[in-house]
Amino acid sequence: MYWSVFPWPYLVTTVVFVFHFTTSSFPHHHDYCVIGAGPSGLQIGYFLHQKHRDYVIFERNNVSGSFYVQYPRHRKLISINKRHTGSTNKEFNLRHDWNSLLSHDESLLFKHYSKEMFPHADTLVKYLQDFTTKLGLNVQYNTEVRDIHRPPANHSTDQNLYHMNDLNGNHYTCSKLIVATGIAEPNVPDIVPGIDYAVGYEDVSINPDDFEGQSVLVLGRGNAAFETADAIYGSTNLIHMVSRSRIRLAWETHYVGDLRAVNNGLLDTYQLKSQDAILEAGLEEIHIVKRNNKLYVEFDTDDDVDDTLLDNFALRQPYDKIIRCLGFKFDQTIFKNTTKLSMGLGRRRKYPKIGYNYESVDNPDMFFAGTNTHSLDFRKSAGGFIHGFRYTARSLHNLLEWRYHQVPWPSHTAPITQLINTIIKRLNEASGTYQMFGVLGDVIILKNNGVEFEILEEFPVNLIHKLSETTGHDASRIIVINMEYGKGFSGPGKDIFRPDRATQEPSDAHVSNFLHPVLYYYNRLPTEEDMRRATPGDVLPRPTLLHHIVEDFLALWDAPNSHILPLRRFLEGAVGKDLREVFAEICLGLALTHEALPHSCKEHFMQGQGLMPTYYLRRQVEMIQS
Repeated sequence: MYWSVFPWPYLVTTVVFVFHFTTSSFPHHHDYCVIGAGPSGLQIGYFLHQKHRDYVIFERNNVSGSFYVQYPRHRKLISINKRHTGSTNKEFNLRHDWNSLLSHDESLLFKHYSKEMFPHADTLVKYLQDFTTKLGLNVQYNTEVRDIHRPPANHSTDQNLYHMNDLNGNHYTCSKLIVATGIAEPNVPDIVPGIDYAVGYEDVSINPDDFEGQSVLVLGRGNAAFETADAIYGSTNLIHMVSRSRIRLAWETHYVGDLRAVNNGLLDTYQLKSQDAILEAGLEEIHIVKRNNKLYVEFDTDDDVDDTLLDNFALRQPYDKIIRCLGFKFDQTIFKNTTKLSMGLGRRRKYPKIGYNYESVDNPDMFFAGTNTHSLDFRKSAGGFIHGFRYTARSLHNLLEWRYHQVPWPSHTAPITQLINTIIKRLNEASGTYQMFGVLGDVIILKNNGVEFEILEEFPVNLIHKLSETTGHDASRIIVINMEYGKGFSGPGKDIFRPDRATQEPSDAHVSNFLHPVLYYYNRLPTEEDMRRATPGDVLPRPTLLHHIVEDFLALWDAPNSHILPLRRFLEGAVGKDLREVFAEICLGLALTHEALPHSCKEHFMQGQGLMPTYYLRRQVEMIQS
């Protein structure tokens, strides 16, 4: 009899145990786990902190921004620190401040840390540490997480959490994962026999005396390669550089990740015949051998090619050192081998494959921030750099707020009479759309039959077809404000200094070359099919109406006739209303002689009833009534 009764309390205990196996069962659980306390990790952490979300930032080293403790190797940043712009507008000044993160603390602007145009990297490390400390961000240092994975969806005991361990055996879980580790793993190609003879950029000596009187070959042709060459070319016999493709100069391509002038001194010594030289060759075509303490580069040829015909091979002389500067790639070792993580294709293969909402295409609730997201705008805008991804991090946060917390995308609603002024203000101040041109744009939602509008700032334009479901704002008729360069203007070998490189004629605005505003009006939201059918090279699908504002030498779009008048006419066509701002006496005259009035007259002067009351009119009425 006792045996038959005993199992009941046991079963009850078991059931209670299962039903209480929730997130509280994991002692180290957070709603958000951010991997990496670099600039992007701190930036997304700031936004989470401001909203009082449950988050933690894991950092494997003992300092924020640890990448910059080692890189760039020669310690000069190539990010502009422009302290003076002639303007006191804080938002405008961020257009030319490439190092500051976004925050409410005015003391955390990089101009307070350095006066150098291209600051020392140690200064950035101090800045990032101060950003962490002053804002009280929840960074857990000396925590290198590994084995990141998410059990199968049918696993009933963990509520689809992400799991990870640190090197001390601690176990962590989180509901949402944000990977902000950057692209920090040196790229060492396995297709080059003898590549081990080359010293990597990560280990190269920064003492020019170590290269005194030596012949040096540099593999690669990016900023790291030229930074290294610039540091030592006063000590070497010669420097040769080899890479697959031609040099991409940043001033030609308008892409800040291409070769910057601050590093390209070797181009002078090459073109002015001072022994240094550059060469195009695929690395898969060469191999490195060591003979008599010298390094030789040999060219792979077909067996039937006579070697005597290659007696003028460009790299035939020996080198004392070969330096590998082939960039970096994403470190996938933080994930468990069961976690699928697709990578981009072609030149984007060093970046994780993500959607325009910054979410992994393979893993729901896994997001990326910072340089990891640069596949979305590679060789286009600034998404791989602080002055770009500080804005995409904010966009990611806004997307997360609506998706998980039902907080709509921040917006501002105003009467349609304020539309022109609102747009002009954004065109001349906004920093996010200025730096993330073609990627983030301002979206204006026309409401109540065009009587008022709502503006959403810095929205990912490639998500326009999902505007309502990703922001929490109903939308149909919209205007997208984007910044764009002219088609065919940017690129390697382009003559971007030609005499006819710019126009001042408003009628030629559509052929503007330099960065300028482009407005797209849609009388209905584009569909996903519309987005897919967009012409290659176009930012957005064909709109109902399109308007270019002519490029401007000062990058200020405030000229009454060249900028504002054409803009007003475009907006009137889109909105279907007269948007002129007129004085009260003109409104009175128009009301007496015209059936249709400018909307400002209807809104301010007439107010649907006639003259606005004044103290004098009130006294007159009171006297009549008495």
